[in-house]
Amino acid sequence: MEKVDSYTLIKIKVFVIPCTGSIIFNTSFRSIKVQMPVITPHVCRHTYCTNMAKSGMNPKALQYLMGHSEISVTLNTYTHVNLEDAREEIARIQVV
Repeated sequence: MEKVDSYTLIKIKVFVIPCTGSIIFNTSFRSIKVQMPVITPHVCRHTYCTNMAKSGMNPKALQYLMGHSEISVTLNTYTHVNLEDAREEIARIQVV
């Protein structure tokens, strides 16, 4: 084990099991099997739309890039915000 800035790094081997989404972490102490989420191209569309909206892109431009005929689909279905995003917006407004 190696210490870097008060963090302990453990060198591990990672084995990915194709088609199941499972990943196995093998350390010298034990093996841990973790179920990885399934990521499809459609999930990437949601991520792209959310990231562009959070970066401040004009919603109409984002609607055009996503190919949606209605802005409500872009903003209500593909853009995901959470409590932390709302807190950041409140903090940004208070600074101005």
